[in-house]
Amino acid sequence: MLYEQQQQQQHQMMVRVDMGKKADNRESIEEQKLEIVDLSGMSLDTLPSPSLNLATICKLDLSNNNLQSIPESLTARLLNIVILDVHSNQLKSLPNSIGCLSKLKVLNVAGNLLACLPKTIENCRSLEELNANFNKLSVLPNTIGFELVNLKKLSVNSNKLVFLPHSITHLTSLKTLDARLNNLRSLPEDLENLINLKVLNVSQNFQYLETLPYSIGLLFSLIELDISYNRITSLPNSIGCLRKLQKLSVEGNPLVSPPMEVVEQGLHTVKEYLSEKMNAGHKSPQKKKSWVGKLVKYGTFNGSTRNQINSTNNEERKAFIMSEYRSIDGLASPSYMGMFSPRRLFSPKNIFH
Repeated sequence: MLYEQQQQQQHQMMVRVDMGKKADNRESIEEQKLEIVDLSGMSLDTLPSPSLNLATICKLDLSNNNLQSIPESLTARLLNIVILDVHSNQLKSLPNSIGCLSKLKVLNVAGNLLACLPKTIENCRSLEELNANFNKLSVLPNTIGFELVNLKKLSVNSNKLVFLPHSITHLTSLKTLDARLNNLRSLPEDLENLINLKVLNVSQNFQYLETLPYSIGLLFSLIELDISYNRITSLPNSIGCLRKLQKLSVEGNPLVSPPMEVVEQGLHTVKEYLSEKMNAGHKSPQKKKSWVGKLVKYGTFNGSTRNQINSTNNEERKAFIMSEYRSIDGLASPSYMGMFSPRRLFSPKNIFH
């Protein structure tokens, strides 16, 4: 019976190997032979012996199986792989040989049991997207940000991270950072190097995250900032200098500054309030001026914005998210957390769009 199942899996494997399509006449012969292998949703406990040259695979989908490990020897031979998807398995670790994947651009390891990522992952210098959501990560490699110069999206939500390594601030290509639903106590101080960051989500760290670094006002490309459901009592005045910011979510925080009556008036009013506070602090001899100097250097600080914008329109009010407060107990209920089921979020239908 077991032999028949193995034979069936081998047959399915052969059926689901699709030859890569030719892009244009300029591609080399080797590039035209690269293949896409889809072994997702086959209830695999182990990987069958490959029936093709692993060096010819450019995309390998092993998602939605029961894999507990990936052989070092297999990973080391995926020399031309660009997309590796192993989400929704039972992986407790990744092979160190993953560092050999010099052409890898997308790595999806979400919905596993990973407690850490191998340090060798920093050798994947072509990596553009890393999805490690819904694992048991308590730390990230300390040097992860020094070498992944092409990383554009880092998703580590729904883990157990207490902090993000300082090297994260060296990810100058990063556009999206999603670290919600962790145990974050703080964020790195020198965020100003993230010059391309557009979306930052550190929401739902609940009882842990109490402050934001002042350098958040130097993220001049930032469009969306979600800090909802934390313990933040005061927003940094520098947020008033984020000219491109279109969406700010702060619900579920015990905010004192800005006061609630300011928050309820919308994003423009909040930015104006914070900008005026910064302007007042800049004039005070007791305030440190180092950050103000940086803001002037980056061209984000002009003092009060009262004369720049005449009125707050409805769109600006909509941009500031202050929905009806939901208790933390409600968020932790089984019905709510069901929305975050790895099986639901990472179905094969949603992969590689």
